[in-house]
Amino acid sequence: MRRGLSVTTGATNERAFDQMRIQEHKWEARDAGPLLPRQDPFYRPPTGFQALAMGTLLRWRRIDLAFFGQIRQRVDAWQLLYRTNNMHDEPEAAVTTVARPSRLDVSAPRPLLAYQCAIDAVADRCFPSYALRYRSRALGAIPQFEWPLIANAIAQGWTVSISDHEGLNGYFVAPREPGYRILDGVRAALSFEPLGLDRKTPVGIWGYSGGGMASSWAAEMAPTYAPEIEVVGAVLGAPVSDPGGLALRLNGTKFSGLAAVGIASLRRCYAGLDARINAHIDAEGQRILTTAGQLDTVRAGAQFADRNLNDHCDISLDELMALPEVAEVFDDVQLGQQVPSCPVLILHPQHDQIIDVRDVDAHVERYRAANGQVSYVLDRCSEHISLMLLSAPMALNWLKSRCRPASVASGRIVTLFSIALSSKAIRGYMSMMIVMLKIVTARAIGPARRRPNRRW
Repeated sequence: MRRGLSVTTGATNERAFDQMRIQEHKWEARDAGPLLPRQDPFYRPPTGFQALAMGTLLRWRRIDLAFFGQIRQRVDAWQLLYRTNNMHDEPEAAVTTVARPSRLDVSAPRPLLAYQCAIDAVADRCFPSYALRYRSRALGAIPQFEWPLIANAIAQGWTVSISDHEGLNGYFVAPREPGYRILDGVRAALSFEPLGLDRKTPVGIWGYSGGGMASSWAAEMAPTYAPEIEVVGAVLGAPVSDPGGLALRLNGTKFSGLAAVGIASLRRCYAGLDARINAHIDAEGQRILTTAGQLDTVRAGAQFADRNLNDHCDISLDELMALPEVAEVFDDVQLGQQVPSCPVLILHPQHDQIIDVRDVDAHVERYRAANGQVSYVLDRCSEHISLMLLSAPMALNWLKSRCRPASVASGRIVTLFSIALSSKAIRGYMSMMIVMLKIVTARAIGPARRRPNRRW
């Protein structure tokens, strides 16, 4: 087994690594289905892991993936536990799920896709490492709905890394650390011999909504945190560009459960925010936030739809978020503070009912003001949910083009009536339908066989 990749300079603690032999981990509860991450010993790092380089592979296990936990998928999949950092640059361990086409020739060159699910929850049953596994019980977790997008990438020949980018504590909306976990998951995947990848493997980044937010952090952190990774491009679909503004707008609407989940997570990350919430929000408001932090995304959204935290606060939510300790938090979590060095494609519905297009416009302008290579596509016909599916062919085609030598990103801003109205998109939807049939019939997912020595 190859050793994990070091960050930049600084020697890896080889002796500690040698003492920590990487072995296939077999702690499973096969009869009852997988354990939740907080109960599963696999997620607990071995003693001394803090001395290792970021991205060092700590242990691994082969797993079965499934569609909604029931239909076993015919792909090769493993889980990797690796060393990473949290937002305070403190060492921790995280898990990524890696998948590739079954019976793939590992000697053939192919790229790696870091796909970020919209976890949008604090509860660990919503983490992709649990929700995507066979016999998981995660109805209402968004990653289960995103499997067709991931499978479509696998069908086109990508190896995919799907990190638990919120960490074991479920820090939804936390800054920087999603990027650390994603990039260190890529490092672990590149060093994991069964995948047949290496340091020169081109890496694409893609995510939508909450996954677009995590992908933004990965693209922003990559130049300084992981400059050795060959990131060729990042697709950010409807990213949560301004979580603070989003929480204010969603409060009291049918999507207010998402605001409650975000605040419930951030109070775990920031002591000042937690103190202000405790000082100004009443017992019922506290109960709402506590419960929101325990539910999956769908149930949290349904249970707290139209709930208004102003009814449980002794000052208005606007006034609460304007307090210095609170404003500082929401400034810290805003995207666009650093510019990615790779080309970026941002996709957004012009009439998004959840994420205001003005937030994403400002996100784009922050990148462009710092000379970022940004293409921005607005869709007039879609809304937040539909664009996730409709944008998949454009996202994968764009990332595939970035993997070609001497490819150039356009850097344009364009508004389309619908991104679905093109011959490439239609061909992409037909391919997605074929993949969907393979998903529901448990057939092998992978690219058509190609001639030997043909480039990806």
